[in-house]
Amino acid sequence: MAKYFDVHPENPQRRTISTVVDSIRADALIAYPTDSCFALGCRLGSRDGMSRIRSIRNLDERHHFTLVCQNFAQLGQFVHVDNDVFRAIKAATPGRYTFILPATKEVPRKLLHPKKKTVGVRIPDHVVAQALLAELGEPLLSSTLLLPDEEEPLTQGWEIKERLDHVVDAVVDSGDCGTEPTTVVDFSGGEAEIVRTGAGDPERFA
Repeated sequence: MAKYFDVHPENPQRRTISTVVDSIRADALIAYPTDSCFALGCRLGSRDGMSRIRSIRNLDERHHFTLVCQNFAQLGQFVHVDNDVFRAIKAATPGRYTFILPATKEVPRKLLHPKKKTVGVRIPDHVVAQALLAELGEPLLSSTLLLPDEEEPLTQGWEIKERLDHVVDAVVDSGDCGTEPTTVVDFSGGEAEIVRTGAGDPERFA
């Protein structure tokens, strides 16, 4: 049965954030809010968390997981970014974009796209997500909370708790968050390729 955490959207309670992060370190799978929509998240090295996300979302091995990072310095540990791409991404972060880039050796092999050896990364512009990341000290392995055969992501904390009560360990709710997934930009070939148009304006990468 999932624990439910009601978190203040502008001043997240430190004790609550600490409790949630302790559970992540203990291999919990959480649902948490971002600036685009709710996401499923777990510890970077959690095989159980990754397999549970695949199961909940009915994903195949080609799915790009996202490393949700606190800041650019952290992002740079996990992906290779050349100077031109650096400038383009830096100008759009934090924000509602996910970038697909070649992974460094810091990324567990199980997270990589099997052929391209790439991974998704993003830096959210959301107070609660940032508080979790700051406390955790490493990226959250994440995926949009979009259930199979549904066109819209789940957007209400109580509904997530109700529907995923037995498959996630915790739901972090801070009220309204976005209802649209991130815009996904693939830079793995050197040029920006829009893979999915979402909450971030794709025109800046046109």
